[in-house]
Amino acid sequence: MVRWLSASIVTPALLALAAPALAATCQVGKVAEIPLTMTGRRAVVTAQINGRDARFILDSGAFYSTIAQANAQEYGLKLESLNGAMLSGIGGSTSLWATTVKDFRIAGQTVPRVEFGVGGSDTGFAGLLGQNFLGLADAEYDLPHGFVRLMHAQGCHNANLAYWAGAKPVALVEIMPMDTRNRHTIGTVTVNGVKLKAMFDTGATSSMITLAAAKRAGITPDSPGVTSTGFAYGVGTKRVAAWRARFTSIEIGGETINRPWIDIGDQLLPDADMLIGIDFFLTHRIYVDNKSQHMFVTYEGGPVFGLDPKGAVDEHGAALDLTDKTGEPTGAAGYATRGAVLASKHDLDAALADFDKAVSMAPNEAHYVWQRAMVHLAKGQPLLAAADIDKTIALAPNDPDPRLARARMRLAARDPAGALEDLKAADAALAPSADARLRLAAMYDSAEAYAPALASYDQWLRSHPEDHSRAPAFNGRCWARALMNQELDKALSDCDAALRLRPGETAYLDSRALVHMRRGEYDKAIADYDAAIAAKPREAWSLYARAIAERHAGKAAQADTDRTAALAINPRVADRAKRFHLDD
Repeated sequence: MVRWLSASIVTPALLALAAPALAATCQVGKVAEIPLTMTGRRAVVTAQINGRDARFILDSGAFYSTIAQANAQEYGLKLESLNGAMLSGIGGSTSLWATTVKDFRIAGQTVPRVEFGVGGSDTGFAGLLGQNFLGLADAEYDLPHGFVRLMHAQGCHNANLAYWAGAKPVALVEIMPMDTRNRHTIGTVTVNGVKLKAMFDTGATSSMITLAAAKRAGITPDSPGVTSTGFAYGVGTKRVAAWRARFTSIEIGGETINRPWIDIGDQLLPDADMLIGIDFFLTHRIYVDNKSQHMFVTYEGGPVFGLDPKGAVDEHGAALDLTDKTGEPTGAAGYATRGAVLASKHDLDAALADFDKAVSMAPNEAHYVWQRAMVHLAKGQPLLAAADIDKTIALAPNDPDPRLARARMRLAARDPAGALEDLKAADAALAPSADARLRLAAMYDSAEAYAPALASYDQWLRSHPEDHSRAPAFNGRCWARALMNQELDKALSDCDAALRLRPGETAYLDSRALVHMRRGEYDKAIADYDAAIAAKPREAWSLYARAIAERHAGKAAQADTDRTAALAINPRVADRAKRFHLDD
């Protein structure tokens, strides 16, 4: 959630240590070079589990590599008890098991019997690739150019290991020793003059400072200019409140950035005061020397901390040239990799140009066409996006993601029959435990196909016992049963479960009100509608449904008032009630 620039100039002492005279004694080599691509704000690497492709989020903030329970089921992995161990993170904690992958293949190398933790919320990917893998050697995070590398340095004590830097300024950050208890990359930064421990976390979709640390730096949710951004989610079923604030300054490696925007989360972290997330890694190249506990950082281009890098200056006030001087990609994969990085930075025009080149070089590579479709959608170009999604489906008809995307577009175009065609194809392609079943169920609901929606909610909930999305899944299943007017006792139990997880959520109150109305409990229905409408007074459906409940309860005057108000907001709400077989 934090966006910041580390552009510290290399000190004269460090330059001397990195001088050519020491080149013969300092040898740096690659243990493994792993390609990655950006999927939204996620850095994703592809591996194989027992011969099957598996996409992992690169997560330097994860103590251990993990797989969600649903994904372990999908890959046929056997769970081993850890005697009540728990996995902690943003949003609370979940139960933790272990599993062993007999054959794990990555970067062209097969590693036998790799252990993973099993637990946490489903991310939509196979799992997280954490520090038990990334900490095996030194790590070089070169996300701007699409790689993470495991490195080995010998005879390089006190040398500058940013071997790629050339004339670029290099920041030097001291980090905590990594051991069996602390397997994180943690260094010290200064925010508003206050020193804080920061974990460098590629798995965080944006950087975040804890509420307690923000208060130490003089910022609270009530400070001028601080705005709520809703909630942050992590490994458990809970969520934490989040805000965005402008701080006075942030400093790392001796360089100060003034007036940065930093996100705040109402969460305590076990080993740090803040997370430096994917936004930082996308604009920097980083070498983590785990032996000498140093991190070497160069800026590679792009906006940081919500600030324009053109305004960056060094410690003497001189402007820094921070433009990316990397050469052009040489093939389709290179252009697609750079396009994904640019898209994640919201540089959509440049991303589209790169994807155009990738598609022209490899026109039958479905993934490049799909990536271009997502950029067209982000640019508000639905017709161009639809054409690329159609082409993706033609090239990869069994890929559920473009099917779900086209179904969503068809629903928006009021083509439920066309949407159902794609939803059924996605349903057939998805594993029973797939995280995408939650999206599938919601879209079945939008297409008014309640029986398959209910089936997908059932499958998702069975395989995601401790996921942060359980509340909307319970609500979705409650709503589907209420609309079908079936299993109303189970529907009520589901809505109650959703509201226990998210007390006062207006959509869940509205769903439970419909269940009460189906059960003839009109006073209870009215009470839930009252609570929902108090939070959202212009919600036409809640007003109209309350009018129906009020008429059944003999409150004709209130019913007339609510009905009139609802129709004034949305004249089509009465047609919706008729489709749901609710009488007025």
